[in-house]
Amino acid sequence: MKLPFEKIFRTTATTRMLFFITIDILLIILSVWLAFLLRFEGKIPVDYIQNIQGLTALALFFSIPIFYFFKLYSFSWTYISLQELTSLFSGTLLSFLLSSVAFLIFRDSSRFSNFPRSTLFISYFLIFLLCGAIRFSKRIYIQTFQGGSREEKERTLIVGAGDAGEQVLRSILISKDSPYLPVGFVDDSPAKQGEIIHGLRVLGEIDEIPQVIKKHQIEEMIIALPSAGSAAIKKTTEMGRKAGLKKIKIVPPITELINGEVSIGEIKDVEIEDLLGREPFSLDTKSIKNFIRDKVILITGAAGSIGSELCRQVAKFNPSLLLTLDQDETGIFNMVNELEDKFPKLKISSIIADIQDKEKIDRIFSQFHLNIVFHAAAYKHVPLMEKQPDEAVKNNVFGTKVVTDSALKYGVEKFVFISTDKAINPTSVMGATKRIGEMICQALNQKNHTKFISVRFGNVLDSQGSVVPIFREQIKKGGPVEVTDPDMKRYFMTIPEACLLVMQAGAMGEGGEVFVLDMGKPIKILDLAKEMIRLSGFEPDKDIPIVFTGSRPGEKLFEEILTAEEGTFATKNQRIFMAKVLNVDEIKLNSALERLKHAAHNLEKDKIKNILKELIPVYKPNS
Repeated sequence: MKLPFEKIFRTTATTRMLFFITIDILLIILSVWLAFLLRFEGKIPVDYIQNIQGLTALALFFSIPIFYFFKLYSFSWTYISLQELTSLFSGTLLSFLLSSVAFLIFRDSSRFSNFPRSTLFISYFLIFLLCGAIRFSKRIYIQTFQGGSREEKERTLIVGAGDAGEQVLRSILISKDSPYLPVGFVDDSPAKQGEIIHGLRVLGEIDEIPQVIKKHQIEEMIIALPSAGSAAIKKTTEMGRKAGLKKIKIVPPITELINGEVSIGEIKDVEIEDLLGREPFSLDTKSIKNFIRDKVILITGAAGSIGSELCRQVAKFNPSLLLTLDQDETGIFNMVNELEDKFPKLKISSIIADIQDKEKIDRIFSQFHLNIVFHAAAYKHVPLMEKQPDEAVKNNVFGTKVVTDSALKYGVEKFVFISTDKAINPTSVMGATKRIGEMICQALNQKNHTKFISVRFGNVLDSQGSVVPIFREQIKKGGPVEVTDPDMKRYFMTIPEACLLVMQAGAMGEGGEVFVLDMGKPIKILDLAKEMIRLSGFEPDKDIPIVFTGSRPGEKLFEEILTAEEGTFATKNQRIFMAKVLNVDEIKLNSALERLKHAAHNLEKDKIKNILKELIPVYKPNS
């Protein structure tokens, strides 16, 4: 059964505004009357009735328009916060000052003669008090009537008493369906110890988590440290595990939060990305916004891991049109549905196409007058491409050539090529084809005003076909978890981090550069496997066995970011470097590409590899 008061909450914006204007009028009249009642201890002399009328008229004349100007009739009733309270205080103060000036001007009029000045102060204090109370009434109502049974909720500790922690707590308190019963905070800041936030105390520091969990019978923990690095997240998680907690959740990094706002919907389980892949980094969001906003953007490979995340990140910066291109129709369908749901005002066009289809790609560029292209379409699985080098060449080399040629022909402003650390001293066909993609971009950069930029980075955690989802499935089946070699190492970063840095590199690029993303420290695949097993609540080699299967064709034990001949230049972003790449001999490149096309068409695997060696002298096939 619904309470009668609840019907008021489900209103349109216009109805809500009229409701609050009406309520404010009544509360202002009541406040003035109460002020005189308090001043004269419950018995207002008849002589002061005109004063009540005069002050009421002044208060209404100034307060209602000022409250409207301060947007006090267009707030979200459910999510009212200190910002609205500050606006109410500012509006009330301004109205009080204007009323005081008006009182001085009209002090000789009959309505203001013998006016008790204290009633002016009391009236506006009551206006602020009563108008504030009505605005906070829904939060009080929700917490009183819709909080749910405390016994059904899990006692929850929030790690981090900063802005994110406060937003998490506020979101929990106003949600009728929240499964959490917040008990308190922990935070390493000495200044926050003992502090009370929305009625909950900071109970200690992160090192004290096991004791706090035991003392307060904590059942669940939320890590609200969106700006923290993976080391801090890992330490906090280990403290929770040490205390025997099975449920540990986390707020995503700040770069993944739209407008930086945290709510219950953003809270997720701690995953391997949080423990290994995220270190804090700075972004020049202004330059990215200027780079993307009001531009027509094409993203190839938009259904893939990198392409789909690029779509999500680009969408946040308001392009005039976002074109998503892939030959995976189901992936594009799902991607577009997601974007339309999250960004209802974004103009999106989905295209099913093969990047090797020269006529269709040319028509797309001609039709849409593109400003920026992010080229993420590629075959990336190393062992598969070793077996079918002709397909790697057709897609990664000549598919790229089709897209770059159209970009050049139709005057695209910037073309950003997504490359890989496997392009450096390549031992695989896939890596060699991606290096040739970089070379094509370098060669075309001088042709007209189109700026061609390449961005190299290593493995992204949890991308399609990567080791993380493979390990996850193996753990789900009870093992064994298969690691190729105990010494195998890889650079890793999260997909959102990689895509944001790609956009940053695209924004700063002047054409011809090969940017290298700082991947941090390489991670042992064996350590990754062990951490994923622990995250699943098991012990490595006790509950879930780990076995070694040997390196696969084309794989290295360790991936480089630069060749021996290359060095780097620093850029204005601490996580992006520029490789000192060698100049490309365009005549030699074009001649080799013609022979490579013929070899790929005729399925001549050995000839393909020989031509790749000719183009990339450091390419050493590893079979």
